[in-house]
Amino acid sequence: MCPDSSGNLIPLLYLTKLEDIVEARNYSWGSAVLAFLYRELCNATNKGKAAIGGALQLLQIWAWSRIIPLCPGLGAERVYMGQVQTDNNRLLPAAPYGATWNCEHTFTRTVRTTVRVIRDILDEMQSDQFIWQPYDLDSDVIMAYAADFNPQLWRSSCPLIFYAIVEMHHPERVLRQFGMRQNIPEAIDTRDMSLHQISRKNRTGTDWNLQHIQYISRWQRRYDTVVQRPPISNRRDTERGYWEWYNNITRHFVSSSTNRRVESGYQPGNAPMLQVVAKKKF
Repeated sequence: MCPDSSGNLIPLLYLTKLEDIVEARNYSWGSAVLAFLYRELCNATNKGKAAIGGALQLLQIWAWSRIIPLCPGLGAERVYMGQVQTDNNRLLPAAPYGATWNCEHTFTRTVRTTVRVIRDILDEMQSDQFIWQPYDLDSDVIMAYAADFNPQLWRSSCPLIFYAIVEMHHPERVLRQFGMRQNIPEAIDTRDMSLHQISRKNRTGTDWNLQHIQYISRWQRRYDTVVQRPPISNRRDTERGYWEWYNNITRHFVSSSTNRRVESGYQPGNAPMLQVVAKKKF
């Protein structure tokens, strides 16, 4: 769940949490995996960084579910989220959401690994090419889990903790993902950025419970920080002034501001995606 950038290795330290398999289910594995992935995504933006770790399959499923131009074609045997009834009359999903993509993929309309083309696709993407809610949060399938956890915690503004890693979870900045009207969020507390300087390197024996006691305390109060906003009526339904604020603070393009044409290979521009890749590979 938390592989390093080698792609197939994890520290043996994590296995100690599985010694008591009964106690293991009481840990918040989901928040730990997300904290690790958040940190890896942050580190991947550093200049010279060439590899990334973490549960990248989650990132891939997230992107395929929401970014239409990146979603591959899916075969007829695609598995959909459904229900099964167990012996104790409890409804559970027939398969996890990720199983939706466990089928044959076609890339006739989608670029698979060409980074420069993908960057242009993201730069030229229109608002109707992003799906904020690929599944219904109020569906019977999602609510079937309510006996074990509160789905509202997905909207808790709180720290996510995994040993040395502390990453802040800010659902209030992406409320449309939860079917809620987006307002102008409060400014991020930049003091939390110092947490990125902390790692397990050369910190053998560190008691992370003491090191991160203030963040653990905030995590324990996570039920008190669930974000509540009115529901949206359409995909662009936001509070007044939000778009002006967003356009002033966001980065609009992934690529650099200048695109230089080359004699061969990829030619950036507004041509349909299937026409912008020249015969010569790059």
